This record gives sequence, C-alpha cells and structure tokens, in this order.
Amino acid sequence: MFDFSRLKSVADISRVHAAERPDAVALDFRDRTTSFGELDKRASQVAQGLIGLGQRSGARVGYLGKNTDRYFEVLLGAFKARAVIVGVNWRLAPPEIAYVLNDARCEVLFVGREFYAAIESIRAECPNLKTVIAMDGEHASWPAYESWRDAQQARDPMLPIAPDDDVIQLYTSGTTGHPKGVQLTNANYLSIFACLGNAPLGQYEPADVVLIAMPFFHVAGVNIGLLTLAQGAHGIVLGETEPAEIVRLIQSKRVTYAFLVPALILFVLNHPLAKDADFSSLKNISYGASPISDDVLLRARQVFGCEFLQVYGLTETTGGGTFLLPADHDPARGKLRSCGQPAPGHEVRVVDGGGQALAPGEVGEIQIRSGNVMKGYWNKPDSTAKAIDAEGWFATGDAGFFDPDGYLYIHDRVKDMIVSGGENVYPAEVENAIMGHPAIADVAVIGVPDPRWGEAVKAIVVKKPGLAVSQADILAFARTRIAGYKLPKTVDFIDALPRNPTGKVLRRELRKPYWEGRDRQVN
Repeated sequence: MFDFSRLKSVADISRVHAAERPDAVALDFRDRTTSFGELDKRASQVAQGLIGLGQRSGARVGYLGKNTDRYFEVLLGAFKARAVIVGVNWRLAPPEIAYVLNDARCEVLFVGREFYAAIESIRAECPNLKTVIAMDGEHASWPAYESWRDAQQARDPMLPIAPDDDVIQLYTSGTTGHPKGVQLTNANYLSIFACLGNAPLGQYEPADVVLIAMPFFHVAGVNIGLLTLAQGAHGIVLGETEPAEIVRLIQSKRVTYAFLVPALILFVLNHPLAKDADFSSLKNISYGASPISDDVLLRARQVFGCEFLQVYGLTETTGGGTFLLPADHDPARGKLRSCGQPAPGHEVRVVDGGGQALAPGEVGEIQIRSGNVMKGYWNKPDSTAKAIDAEGWFATGDAGFFDPDGYLYIHDRVKDMIVSGGENVYPAEVENAIMGHPAIADVAVIGVPDPRWGEAVKAIVVKKPGLAVSQADILAFARTRIAGYKLPKTVDFIDALPRNPTGKVLRRELRKPYWEGRDRQVN
C-alpha cells in the first residue's frame, strides 16, 4: 500500500512516480498512453506556461471540457504553479458558464472542442478572461494546447505550497439560483488521501487498473483520478459515460477498480452487452452521489461478481463522509439502505434545530467534521459561516438518523435539492429560468420518483389568466437559459401554489402525492 505521507503537497503526485517508475503507464485514453515521466514533464511545462501568462499564486484557471488524459497535465501543472483549477460543468448553458468564469475571475481558460462555440458566444461577457487555450487545437484565434505546452520549458518551478493553499475550486448548485465555488485546499486533499487510502475504495497497487469515469467537474471524478496517480496505478480515462464503452473497457483493459453513480450502474446492467461480458477482473465497484435501490444493488453484485462500497460525501467535504463497506452489502446484515459508518478521520453526527446531538433513531440534520471539510465558499463569507460552525462542523443540509449499530441512514433533505442521475439540481435555478416566460404567473419545482434517474425534476406551474402555455412551450423556453439536465421532465398545471402565512411555497405538500407509500423521501 502506498505511503501517502510521502506526499508533502498535491504537486508531488507526479514527481514521486516519475522519479521511481518513469516508464510505467500513468494514463490510458483512447489510442494513446502517458507514462509517469511524460506526465510529470508536461505538468512542469504547463506550470511554466501559466506562470508566463502572469498567473500568480491563487489565480483561478478555468477548465471546460469532457474527460481526457490532458486534463491531468493541466491540473498537475496548476498545482506546480500554485494556481487553482476551476472545473466548469460542461453541461451548463452559456450564461451559467459565464457566471462561473466571472465569479472565479478566471483569466485563463482551457476549453475542449465541443465548447468552442459556447465560449465564443460569451467571451464579451467575461472581461477578466485574457487567454483561451484550445485543448483540441483547430481554432483560428486560440493557441492549440499541445503547441502551447511544448513551447514551454520542462523545468519544475518547485514552488512551495502551503497547507491552506486552495488547489481546486468546484461549483455546487446554489439555493439562490447561483452556484457557489467550493474552495478545496492542499490540506483537504492530503486529508482525503489518508482517508481513502485506508479503505477498499482507494487502496490501489501499481498493478491495478482503475476506470476513471466520472466527469472532472465532479469531486468524485477528480478524486478517483488523483488517487490513481498518487498510488502509481494505471488509470483508464473514460471520455464520456457510455455504458457500452464501460463494458468494453472493463474487459479489454482488465479493470480492477471503478467508481460509478447508481444511475450509471443501472444503465450498464441494462445494456445488452453486459449479459455475456467478462467482468472477472473487477475487485471493487464504489458508488455514491445519490441513493441506490436494493434491487439494482443486488443485481449489480450478481452481474459484476465483485465487492461494492458506498460513499456518502459532498463536494464541501472533498467527497468524504461515510462508507458502507463490502461486508455490509450482505443482505443478511440488513444494512443495504444505510450509507454506512463514519469514514476514517471523520466525525459525523445528527443534530436537532438547536444543534444538539440526537439519539439513534431520531431524525435531524447530518453534520460532518474532518480535515477535508472545505475552506469555504469563494467570496461568500456569509454562506460559509452558515455552513461551517465555530467548532468546524459542516451542515450538509441532509436529514438522517443513526441506527443503534452506528450506521447512518439518509431520510430526507433539509434543503430542497433534487438529485437526478447523480447531478444536484436546486429548484430555485429552474424556477428562475421558467418564471421569465410571459404566460407563467407562478412556479414551484420539486423532485419526484423516477426509476431511471432516481429523481426527476417536475415543474408545478400556475398560468396567467387568459394566456395559454404548454409543457413543450415551457421546456423550449427554459432550455435556452439552463442546462439540459436541470430541465423539468414533466410539467403539471395548478390553480395556485400552496404557501405558508409568510408566502413560502409548501414543497412538502406538492411532493406528498408523488412520494406516498415510500418509506424515505429520496429515491
């Protein structure tokens, strides 16, 4: 097992293995491979390039693109330059992308080919953005990534990195309609490495082959990639989460470890190729980001024939929280509905509205304290103060309870967040997009059960008197303003929304008919 104490900072990830195993394969992407020696050299070139562009310590550098091996060159290069990578969700609509870039004050942006047009359309709205680098080349105005990289010296700047230095900034949906930048530090990552390296999720050996499948604007995608590289394992980067490609890669590359969200596990199980596939190389599949049904989990254990481990965590906790270990996936133990026990180095408690810890069986808000709780929300001190108390407890916004054995169960959400296919959707964002339609008087958005996505977004709409509007009209209007995955799957029409005396929409009343007969209010 790799000794994570050898890493004094995240910038050491490529250095350690380049020094000891320079020719070993670090990354495998489509038709090319990258050795640890090549990865470390290219990270140094990226670092010199960023420094040459005037990126000082703490500068935010944007990355907008689908998964590729080149992402890790940029990420590790930013670490060496003491810059902060801002992972931009490529599923966002152009106005949302502009908000993230402006909020982070990005001066440099690395962008994949699929998003050239989106950046061209908002460039004038991003006054801080000075340099755009085309990851896939072939752009008339922007330098091609490989040419830009290879023009730099391959000299490691060896800048000192402090524990409290921000290294990654990921954006999470906000209750007010705007996402918040989560500041994750060097110390946060060293802490999560120590945690995950002591669990089946992350105990990789150099001979292991790890499928890096989750998008890099998610903490899970970044973490699995960095865990793989930090321990010298062989990473297989999946460009897009296509079930057929996952089945093919597991077999052809003899994948031993993977992290998949429950919706993706279901898609793979339902794909015709999975029926006769050889999954014998798999040792462990970890999953998280949303709940999983008992039926899907039991099918997955049978089809994949490997161990399973569930992770409950958030971007704000660098992905750490609780683990449901492989042994607890035995149906006879009766813990399949649980998300497990606190992970190493984590304290987890359930509290009432006054912040007092509750006894087993009592439902309250879940709070987490650990070395990998975020520094805060970028430029939002009030939000940070609400989320993290003076003793370091982070309020997750999830409601749950412990059983007498110390296993945590997610019961409901304190916040109104919807989790659809592993993606977080806040009603305020969707409502803000829909309310601009001239025929809509009022709207509320809720999550309803969905067998494919876990939860689906539903809009409850009140029309303006005398005006007609259809579901298709509303979806077409909203599609220009928010990302596709946030769009309602269905729209219901109602005469008036239920509200309390202060005017707040009673979402629980709206949700109730769709969740009747279910023992928990998440799916």
